[in-house]
Amino acid sequence: MRWALVKVSLAVTTMVVLAFAVPLGLVIREMARDRAFSGAEREAAAVAPALSITTDRDQLERVVASAGSDAGMAVHIPAGDGQDALELGRQRAADEDIAAVRKLGRASTTGVAGGSTLLQPVALSTGEIAVVEVYVPEAEVTNGVGTAWAVLAGVGVALVLGSVAVADRLGVRMVRPAKSLVEGARDLGEGKLGARVPEEGPTELRLAAVAFNSMADQVVQLLANERELAADLSHRLRTPLTVLRLNTASLGEGPAAEQTRTAVEQLEREVDTIIRTAREAKPQTAPAGPGAGCDAAEVVRERMGFWSALAEDEGRTWRVAGADRPVRIPVARADLAAALDALLGNVFRHTPEGTAFAVDVHNGEDAVIVLVSDAGPGIPDPEAAMARGRGSGSDGSTGLGLDIVRRLAESTGGDVRIGSSVLGGAEVRIWIQPAGRASASRGRRGQVRRRRPGRLVAAYNRSHSD
Repeated sequence: MRWALVKVSLAVTTMVVLAFAVPLGLVIREMARDRAFSGAEREAAAVAPALSITTDRDQLERVVASAGSDAGMAVHIPAGDGQDALELGRQRAADEDIAAVRKLGRASTTGVAGGSTLLQPVALSTGEIAVVEVYVPEAEVTNGVGTAWAVLAGVGVALVLGSVAVADRLGVRMVRPAKSLVEGARDLGEGKLGARVPEEGPTELRLAAVAFNSMADQVVQLLANERELAADLSHRLRTPLTVLRLNTASLGEGPAAEQTRTAVEQLEREVDTIIRTAREAKPQTAPAGPGAGCDAAEVVRERMGFWSALAEDEGRTWRVAGADRPVRIPVARADLAAALDALLGNVFRHTPEGTAFAVDVHNGEDAVIVLVSDAGPGIPDPEAAMARGRGSGSDGSTGLGLDIVRRLAESTGGDVRIGSSVLGGAEVRIWIQPAGRASASRGRRGQVRRRRPGRLVAAYNRSHSD
């Protein structure tokens, strides 16, 4: 592209220079010729008044000498009234040309050796026609033409070289972004998802670079969302796996029971592998749209109906509070159910059989709080437990369950905290900002200000401390 642009610029500029320089050079030559013959006409005109008065040789010689061109001027006076023909100066024109001018009475030019001559007729007092001949050398006709042509040629060459240089710079300015775009597309096609191109160059290429970078970001985001979806779906398999694992405990001894337990353990390991493999990209939870959401109390009752059967099998006591009235939150029903399953699954997975647990829902003025607490050993390092992909450090813990809960809360402007429960074990507190109050608590810059439900949580803890 670069050299093609240079070639086109060279051809176009050369044609333009030739189109202007050639006619201009011819005009300059004609102007130099006209200037030379105009000077000859002035010299001839200086002699004409004397010829109309006298034909005396001495007087005419003084007039010709005063004109300053006695070496290049000749005067041809015909014979008449008893006078002989008079010739002054050196004759260069042919007799036929002089006779033709005398007969026609018009000035003319004719070529001679070394230049040209101007033949100017002049009427004498006797009625005869004299001819004044002025010699114009070829050097005078072409005086300054060569210099002007050289200047024109230099200007033309400078214009051509300048256009080539400008075209080369423009070509580089266009080729470099295009080359970067090609290399970025090739890298992205080879799987290098971090490939981006600089947004520079002409407007079209800059817009193409912006579109490419946006497309690459979308590809990365789509892949991250796919990995996230795979991880989330895989984690949701942990709930039925937990049920299977607990049910295998009641199978007793024997080859079939042992094979079933081994298969369940193998399946759990495979699910863990899928979760860890798919969790590379940073997840992104889309906020719920207007009118979307669910009744948190209804979802809590439904999921506790499922987990209560397993709790009875393991001798766990459980309690649900605050789920007797509707509590509307801007969270999809499936997402809240997945978050509750993740937390309750952790209780069954990481606490001994017979450990009590509770789920509490509190609907405040500025927040909805869902607490899942247990009487187990607790979580020694809450910050590490919230780190995605790390978990609590025990077998089968990926940390993705708490990350699902965190993303669900943050999608509403809330958060998740881990602490000690009134039961003596761990407590996971989900703070959710209701949809109807989300817009009222936005800051001046349009961002949701996360208000910590300090007094709400304190009042709730006091009400449940006994």
